[in-house]
Amino acid sequence: MASYGVIWPISSLIQQSFEGRNFDNYDWWRTARYGLYGSCYVAPTLYTWLTVANIIWPGSTIRAGLIKTFVETITYTPFAMCSFYFGMSLLELKPVHEAVAEVQAKFWPTYKVGASVWPAVAMVNFCLIPPRNRVPFISVCSLMWTCFLAYMKHLDKEAIKSKNKAVPFLKINT
Repeated sequence: MASYGVIWPISSLIQQSFEGRNFDNYDWWRTARYGLYGSCYVAPTLYTWLTVANIIWPGSTIRAGLIKTFVETITYTPFAMCSFYFGMSLLELKPVHEAVAEVQAKFWPTYKVGASVWPAVAMVNFCLIPPRNRVPFISVCSLMWTCFLAYMKHLDKEAIKSKNKAVPFLKINT
């Protein structure tokens, strides 16, 4: 859990740096929210998912890795992404209806990008990394992903809906 308490706020700071911020004007409350969310929510849910997956489909074979990766992609990943947008919105003290609207606007574009990246990482994790090291391995791999999540989180949801040029690489089809 400690790794997520460090990697998530670092990702927030990296993303804020891309916004043109620096030490003098970082949004430290935003950074703190990422640390809180990463350590108190992401780490335990990921640990639980990896533990359950290893119990249901034991082993590190290609077959077991493919099954775990497939199940993760269609269950844990959507759950984690919806939880991220909803939970972070609540930590920002937004009302529930705004949190729901953000999930509706940002889930699908984020999921499409994640589904093109994470299955390969998951296969390496499930097939090559010992179970006790899987959460730390994923936490290191998640640094850039969390920067992307921070980027998506702080995009205006109307820009996403209107296919604004702020996210041209997503090729959003609604």
